[in-house]
Amino acid sequence: MSDDRSEDRTTIELFDPPMCCPGGLCGPAIDPALLDISETVLRMKNRHGIIVQRYLLQQNGQKFMQHPEVKKLLQEHGTDVLPITVVNGEVVKKGAFPTYEELANWAGVSAAAV
Repeated sequence: MSDDRSEDRTTIELFDPPMCCPGGLCGPAIDPALLDISETVLRMKNRHGIIVQRYLLQQNGQKFMQHPEVKKLLQEHGTDVLPITVVNGEVVKKGAFPTYEELANWAGVSAAAV
């Protein structure tokens, strides 16, 4: 029965914009959006057991090219379309990181759970 649960689990992937280092939390001026998404991803894992896979273009370029919709968006709009959020294989958001509430909704969990 645990096999059924793994099949029902939501797959969330973030295709990140180019960054100076993994996570983008380096350098003299850290983007607050990167701090927010890092915290959001940790909250999803710690509170709900939801794993959010993050891919960096510089390190995981093959992942960007293997997803037809992500590849097409990059070809049409360049890296300005990033970040792209994919849930269960479908692009659900582009050009901005998702909020905790959005991720919780897509994963089918309560965002109010503390």
